[in-house]
Amino acid sequence: MSNQLTQSVLMSRVCPSGAQQTVTGSGEVDISTYPITFYGVTYTRLYVNFMADKFTVCFTGFYDPQVKQDCIVLPPPSKSSAEVSSYGPSDRLNNYHRRMVPTIKNNHQGQTEFHNFKDSYAMLILVNFGTQATLYYYESGTPNPFVITTLVNGETFDTFNVKGSSSSLEDAFDISGCRQSGVVYRAGEAVSIDPETCSYCDETVAIQTAACGPLERCQQNGMCALVTVCTVTGPTVIDVHEQLNSVQDRCTYTLMTDSSVPDLHIMANFREHRRKDVSFVDSVTLLKGQTQIDLKQGGRALVNTTTLTLSSSAQTVEGVELSKDQTTVTAKVTASSFTISVFFDDHTAHITFTGSDEQIASLQGLCANSSSLSEVKLPEFSTNGCDVEHNDTVDSTIDCEDMTERCGLLNETIFSSCHSHTDPTPYITACADTLCSYPDVDGLYCQFMEAYARACSLRSNDTLDWRTEIGCSSPQVFCQDRICSDHEFCAQTVSGEPACFCRAIFASPYRSTDSYGDPTVCDHNSASATLVGCLLEEKGFDYTALHLNDETCRGEMDELTHMVTFSFDSSNTCGAVVTTNNSQLIYKNTIVVQNSSSVITRNDQVYIDFSCIYTQPDIKTMSFRIRDSSVVQHITSGSWNYNLTMKAYTNAGLTQAVVSGTEVRLNQKIWVELDTEGLEGSFVSVVMDSCWATDQESPSASPRYDLIIDGCANPADQTVEVEGSGMGTSTSFSFHMFQFTGSSGEVYLHCQVHLCAHDEETCTPVGLPNTPHTHEPAARHWRTVRTGRLLAYWFTHIQ
Repeated sequence: MSNQLTQSVLMSRVCPSGAQQTVTGSGEVDISTYPITFYGVTYTRLYVNFMADKFTVCFTGFYDPQVKQDCIVLPPPSKSSAEVSSYGPSDRLNNYHRRMVPTIKNNHQGQTEFHNFKDSYAMLILVNFGTQATLYYYESGTPNPFVITTLVNGETFDTFNVKGSSSSLEDAFDISGCRQSGVVYRAGEAVSIDPETCSYCDETVAIQTAACGPLERCQQNGMCALVTVCTVTGPTVIDVHEQLNSVQDRCTYTLMTDSSVPDLHIMANFREHRRKDVSFVDSVTLLKGQTQIDLKQGGRALVNTTTLTLSSSAQTVEGVELSKDQTTVTAKVTASSFTISVFFDDHTAHITFTGSDEQIASLQGLCANSSSLSEVKLPEFSTNGCDVEHNDTVDSTIDCEDMTERCGLLNETIFSSCHSHTDPTPYITACADTLCSYPDVDGLYCQFMEAYARACSLRSNDTLDWRTEIGCSSPQVFCQDRICSDHEFCAQTVSGEPACFCRAIFASPYRSTDSYGDPTVCDHNSASATLVGCLLEEKGFDYTALHLNDETCRGEMDELTHMVTFSFDSSNTCGAVVTTNNSQLIYKNTIVVQNSSSVITRNDQVYIDFSCIYTQPDIKTMSFRIRDSSVVQHITSGSWNYNLTMKAYTNAGLTQAVVSGTEVRLNQKIWVELDTEGLEGSFVSVVMDSCWATDQESPSASPRYDLIIDGCANPADQTVEVEGSGMGTSTSFSFHMFQFTGSSGEVYLHCQVHLCAHDEETCTPVGLPNTPHTHEPAARHWRTVRTGRLLAYWFTHIQ
């Protein structure tokens, strides 16, 4: 508006109601004819101060920074005085000011104007709109923008930036509000929120109070709104219209979405527990924008897979308030006109929506219409066979008639205060249908009773004393801080303690074979057995009390899967027993209870087998030419994978190998070593059966001269000594060099050895202890792993 038009509107007012006065320095102004309601308090006097650093208009006395006052503070003007006038109602002024400040809903009832306090033309006007008021400022010329501050109880409440055009300043501000107990509330804000009584500041900044109905709650905006409850317990969903349906598979379903909060999606994840054909609500997921919040068993909340530490004090994540008490994790989303709350107590989810009938009608998902199962299924969030329904054998121990009668107790007098607003019928049906196909374990019957009682209290704040009469204990989060793996669920043991039990589908292959874990994993130098932690826990086994034959060898539990692994290897056999059976090599260990020599058993006499059976490794023929160098042969036989080396030496320390160019003289002492790499000395040893020499390449050639017979030195040759046979993965012998009479000097050496398993018998032949040699014939007093032959071909020219 141009300067001329502005001045025209403001000058065309009714005649002053009282004499115009001038205020110089400081002074009081009576405005009782047209009082000003400043942020909810009506004042009839003004106290004006022209100070060196500010110009103040106060309502509760002259400005004093030490006093809690209501004031308007402006920068110091160019003059220290002002003319003050009061004017009555005007339709033109009413339209003009309401156009400047659209939040004003009342009509113009008068105003008080300050002018002539600057060298230029300037006006400061306080406009009376009854319970509302505005502050108007105008200044012509080319003034600089500035700030006006309002104080309430001595504290800054509003800061107004006065702006305009290049030729003038013109602006208007709302200085209205509701005030109660010294607190200012804006229009539309709640003054007090009581579940049954609402008080709010309406658009005309008048405080309105209303009592909420029996199924209503006071919202953050101070308005009463209808409370609806959706209950998800076991496999059943009871929607906000108290209609019932059941989930038949292990899938994720949409519980609730609302078009007014498009980035909020609430889902329920259903998984099996003890039976394959009955699913239970296992967790609740909220998607808020790009953030995923999972409410899980054990009183846990995960935000994008990171676990939060929750308490009774709410913490906000992406606009969702999260908290936890002794029984329940709560997620709450609040908007101006509605509230959505999710309560999850390990086995039941309650979703409340508090809003108008129109908003409730706009909801989607199972909580809005429980019959829409096929429409709200979410395979993309399901990893457990969303489209697969499993069958299971009928539980003959279930008395359906008895369970139906017990579920019907929800109709009894003890719950009668709820019946007027919460229909027990769908809860009775949900209870009976579930307990006719699933045994009453893990507190399932009380779970349905609790679900109804909580739905009742969420709707009406009714407090029922029902547990003692029904025979149910006080609610608690049984699995508080007990974290189970993905293939487990948390429930109570017979003694009432929380424990992780196996899900039926996961455990089915183990139970069908009456086993506690996976097959033993065998390697040629190690073995391990992995047991299922939840199967052990179901039978009452404490995995920390289990060990192998050696009590120091305990199982290690994987923190994520709760699988328990027992293992041993060649460096620590953990008391493993090695035996043979024909061509088989058997490593056997046993998982036993601490301080007990018996195998772990229970009533079903389960035996935890922990053994590995291997085919004995073959030892194959190899040959080498001693003057050219030794030979290393790589041998693969079954699961065995090793090297066999044969070398000749000229010293007892086996450091000076016979190589090309080495001179070997008649009667010179020679040492021959057979060594393996890849065979574990903890389990097997190399035993020499026999060694002999010929003057031709064939081991069956004649003449033949025996050096080792039946594992012992030839008693006819005093130079032969056998060392370490049957004591490790290498063995050696020595003899004095010779040649065949009448031959050209070539000598071929042949040896036959076998592997011996370490068990209750020794691998060292009788008559062949740790002594150089013996001349007594030796009987075969060792256990043969396999009668494989090593034919070592060796020849040299006698020098």
